[in-house]
Amino acid sequence: MPPFAEEKGKLMHGFRYERIPTAGAEINVAIGGEGPPLLLLHGNPLTHVSWHRIAPALARRFTVVAPDLRGYGDSSKPDGGEDHSGYSFRAMGEDNAEIMSKLGFDRFQVAGHDRGARVAFRMGLDYPDRIERLAALDIVPTHHALTNVTLGWGIEAYHWFFMAQKAPFPEKLLTADLAYYIDYKLNKKGVGLEIFSPEAMAEYKRCTTPEQIHAVCEDYRATVSVDLAMDTADFGKKTIDCPVLVLWGSNSHCGRHFKPLEAWKPWAPDLRGWAIPTGHYPAEQRPDIVYDAFGKFFIGEEPLPFAA
Repeated sequence: MPPFAEEKGKLMHGFRYERIPTAGAEINVAIGGEGPPLLLLHGNPLTHVSWHRIAPALARRFTVVAPDLRGYGDSSKPDGGEDHSGYSFRAMGEDNAEIMSKLGFDRFQVAGHDRGARVAFRMGLDYPDRIERLAALDIVPTHHALTNVTLGWGIEAYHWFFMAQKAPFPEKLLTADLAYYIDYKLNKKGVGLEIFSPEAMAEYKRCTTPEQIHAVCEDYRATVSVDLAMDTADFGKKTIDCPVLVLWGSNSHCGRHFKPLEAWKPWAPDLRGWAIPTGHYPAEQRPDIVYDAFGKFFIGEEPLPFAA
């Protein structure tokens, strides 16, 4: 068992840990439960423990697989390459497709938040025969976000463009005070740090290292270059044909500056979704709502829109 598993076990109760090599990285993976496979993909600046409030409950019905994306948490942090494609959503999707294959799952369902939802989006396009259902938390597709930049969204999502600047400029500024950075990042949108458990906060801070900061910047550099190019090439030509559920926070940058269902509609013919009363971190702020929607959707039922 990895040395970090004991601490994480307090959050991911009942999960075991494996370190699974892929063609481009070594991925730290938490695995728990039994039943149909469900892949959970986290966002930035988080790790797989961002699912800790719903993963153990989901594991009563599903085999839950919760990795740290490459570059994040305890997964390896490979070189991004001159074009940053080593941190593209396709590369991250390839990691997770390999993981699921190595665990014996040819077909599976996937849920993602933030960057993880963008990885899930790309997997839905690249692996249509493997993805059975897809849920996304608090994003609009990357192509829509980057081709519909408004002043309000640009100010709130400034980090997309700041972290995409040429290395080492953003890395030097962000690593000057890592503790301040992680507090500020998690407190964005005015939701408050109190939505995070002390154990999860300690884990996010432990993993916020100069190496992770560089990897995250590479992630954002890939987003505005190779990822946008892939999505532009696919726009109007490919769709995610499995059932798709989209939930977004009414008090998040996504909810305030976009019309998410309209943004998703060109990409997902079988679409449903609605706003929920959260900020940008729904699975930690209102796990009850997210669990209820996921629990129904991933067993093939139609979840009902949230009613206050």
